[in-house]
Amino acid sequence: MKKIKELKGANMDIDLVSDSVDWNQDVCPWNEAENSKEHKCAVKDTSICKYFCGIKYLDSVLCSYPNECKDVLNQ
Repeated sequence: MKKIKELKGANMDIDLVSDSVDWNQDVCPWNEAENSKEHKCAVKDTSICKYFCGIKYLDSVLCSYPNECKDVLNQ
């Protein structure tokens, strides 16, 4: 089982909850599990999601949901 997912369409706002964007955008799996739009991958000068593992060229977020990124990377 792949532990890190590549979520496409982040557009480097590092946010997968945008409405009405002109590109395909995957859904944040944490928001999907909770049926919300609360969680963000990263907010400048504020926070980084515990599932955020970085970015991959071109505009993909690396996400380890439901396992914390630090736990996945240390295995």
